[in-house]
Amino acid sequence: MVSMVKGVSRRVVVVKSPDPKWFEQAIFLLREEAGAEDAPEEQVLKRAQEVADAYLLRTSPQGKRRRIWIPAVSALAGGGVASVIWLFATGVFPLPF
Repeated sequence: MVSMVKGVSRRVVVVKSPDPKWFEQAIFLLREEAGAEDAPEEQVLKRAQEVADAYLLRTSPQGKRRRIWIPAVSALAGGGVASVIWLFATGVFPLPF
């Protein structure tokens, strides 16, 4: 649905998609409170690109796999370290010194 409001101008930032397979561009509407003097143009563009990248990472299949693997590997590594500490603490493997 497209709505048009006559007589209202808005500042927009358009971010081109690096992969046009899914998206052609992302359009961000700047808040009216954010004046031109608040942030330089390159900083606004950089922030818009970061937001677009974060959204794609959250919603893409690669991002979903990353959200699953990182906690799983971290849990396994933490469990391994805890197990080694427990084995040394109980005397199953005596400390060499």
